[in-house]
Amino acid sequence: MEFLLTKIKENLNEQMLLLTISNPRKTEEIKKYNIRPVLVKDKLMFQSAAYTKTQVFHKNLKKNELVEELERLLPSYKQVQLQTVSSELTALINKKGKAAIKVKKQNNVVKAQMQTDKSHLLHNRTKKYILPEGTVVPFLKDLGVMTAEGKIVRTKYDKYRQINRFLEFIEDILPHLPQNREITILDFGCGKSYLTFAMYYYLKELKGYDIRIIGLDLKKDVIKNCSRLAVKYGYDKLNFYEGSIEEFEGVTQVDMVVTLHACDTATDYAMYKALRWGASVILSVPCCQHELNKQIAASEFEPITDYGILKERFCALATDGIRAKILEEQGYDTQILEFIDMEHTPKNLLIRAIHRKKQSDKKKEKAAQQVDAFCKQFGFTPTLWKLLQEEGEEGGAHDE
Repeated sequence: MEFLLTKIKENLNEQMLLLTISNPRKTEEIKKYNIRPVLVKDKLMFQSAAYTKTQVFHKNLKKNELVEELERLLPSYKQVQLQTVSSELTALINKKGKAAIKVKKQNNVVKAQMQTDKSHLLHNRTKKYILPEGTVVPFLKDLGVMTAEGKIVRTKYDKYRQINRFLEFIEDILPHLPQNREITILDFGCGKSYLTFAMYYYLKELKGYDIRIIGLDLKKDVIKNCSRLAVKYGYDKLNFYEGSIEEFEGVTQVDMVVTLHACDTATDYAMYKALRWGASVILSVPCCQHELNKQIAASEFEPITDYGILKERFCALATDGIRAKILEEQGYDTQILEFIDMEHTPKNLLIRAIHRKKQSDKKKEKAAQQVDAFCKQFGFTPTLWKLLQEEGEEGGAHDE
């Protein structure tokens, strides 16, 4: 036992991958321990995960604390396995406390990789963001997200995460945008334009795309400030205009439409415009879905509709589900994704629609039937569906 403990102590460093203690001698003991090296504020610690039948308990230990824990634990278990960058040790411990130990050398490829990148030190690693902290991004500094030294302002960290998460969505849809001509992107309800500037910076400055981005909002002072910043940075193809979504007629072709937190039916008008322009990609984070809340009429759902907060949440989900199905009926592959963590904002769903290259009349017809049946059941007449029906179109947004 002393020899086994000595071998383990020798390997309590960054070269260690995993220490597993299992097969307890008594049934009431913890079933298994998994112990890994972790970095906490650049200091080496060891994370212990203790497994019962139904739960797992975690705690971080300093090296001396872990050694004391091992001295207590090892006599109560029959098996120990220690994996390091260079070797793998297996020990079987008998009732008398004697350990039969076998050591096997680690694969050279694994060894080289681990020694180079230390990827096994999982805890407290800095997440790789598209816009990394420490690199000064002018618009993030001027918008109050980043300091002049490139550090993220503590109270703006959620906004920083949101911007990077949004850019990950942009990165995903790049294969669906034109590659051989100018790309036109329209951002409805752009507000302070954190994400509008992020899109331009990422696509133009970092990726080298030929793009034109238009931001539209009703607030005159916001548009004035965004326009000033665009000129300051030399973003000559980033333009901001004051106006409503319904009345905007400034372009004839748009490749991608973005609508973030456009209130209530403004999202529907933005989607309708996107369909009429034949946009290849639609990204929408809906907000304030009040329309269906006023329309719902389904007595069998009174356990929901009799309670305001439940009624509101149900109608918000119904609104976005209907929108997603309508986009499918219009020839798009549609997903509803989590935008940012639920704990940061309730406005956390993103509708992503990508126009299908191969159209399926059967799929369109099925989506239309689903929308009709659902709306009929609850007495809904959603704006987007109404706009399309009034126009009398049966097919998709693109001419095939």
